[in-house]
Amino acid sequence: MATDPSEYEKAMPIVAAHLAKIERAVDRTRATHAGQPFAAVHQALTEALREEDAPRVVPQVVEELAQQISAADTEPRGPGR
Repeated sequence: MATDPSEYEKAMPIVAAHLAKIERAVDRTRATHAGQPFAAVHQALTEALREEDAPRVVPQVVEELAQQISAADTEPRGPGR
């Protein structure tokens, strides 16, 4: 089954806008919740996605992102670290 290239071109701006919403939610959550417990990060990320009007993200993706943010090293890195 071939896909019409014009359909791809029409869809890309919509996909890019959705990804930008997700990225803003992740960045905001990372800035405020890095290194915090998973449950707090997951809740904050879910709320940030809702606020960005991007609530329909695959649950496994939200869980993985929350895990990464929760596990983030919040210590400043200096020379030799």
